[in-house]
Amino acid sequence: GMEAVGALSGEEAVKCFERDFQNNKTYFAVLTDWKMPGLDGLDVAKAICSRAKEKKPVVILAAYDWSNIEEDGRKAGIDDFITKPLFKSHLIYLFRRLAGISEPVNILAESGRQMLSFEGSRILLAEDNELNREIAEELIGDTQVELETAEDGQEAVQMYEAQEAGYYDLIFMDIQMPRMNGYEASRAIRTSAKKDAKTIPIIAMTANAFAEDVIESQKAGMNEHISKPLDLDQLMKCMSRWLKKG
Repeated sequence: GMEAVGALSGEEAVKCFERDFQNNKTYFAVLTDWKMPGLDGLDVAKAICSRAKEKKPVVILAAYDWSNIEEDGRKAGIDDFITKPLFKSHLIYLFRRLAGISEPVNILAESGRQMLSFEGSRILLAEDNELNREIAEELIGDTQVELETAEDGQEAVQMYEAQEAGYYDLIFMDIQMPRMNGYEASRAIRTSAKKDAKTIPIIAMTANAFAEDVIESQKAGMNEHISKPLDLDQLMKCMSRWLKKG
């Protein structure tokens, strides 16, 4: 039910915002691509935030890893980052959060897909981006697993070390995270003195799906590599390989 206004460049987006601002029209949110000729996403965010009378949510769309611009983006007024290609479920989560709607939405029921059950399994999920973490929690949690989350690699290692061997059945590890990235965290787990340090499945999750990223994750001791945004079918196949079905 939303009205959408599209722009083919950063410059055009700023002009649209200025035009509608002068005509007393307002926007619920601004979604801008990161990589564009001329004004990029950060430039658009800065321009719009400097012109708006009241703060409007600005979200960067990125097909690349955004960790190296996240700090600058927050300072420029960026509220969140979302990975391309866009999934309808991700947009639903994003808009609901921007609107302050806290009730959960069952994206699996909306998709009409049947979920597998891995009841009795416990998973550790390490993901620093709040939106991505919420979506992963929804997807993974609906398989009846017990799910615990960490906001960066260092916290994931600490949570792993704090429990007895065999407590976690699988670890989903984002790659680009602050304090300790996924590669570093995986190496730390693999060199741990715990009995399951060499055998616990560690699955890399990253927006970068290039061959060198797969090789790097293998060198870090990871068992598999799945790309973001998470694809439900890929996720179910991965969990089926490493977990017993409930």
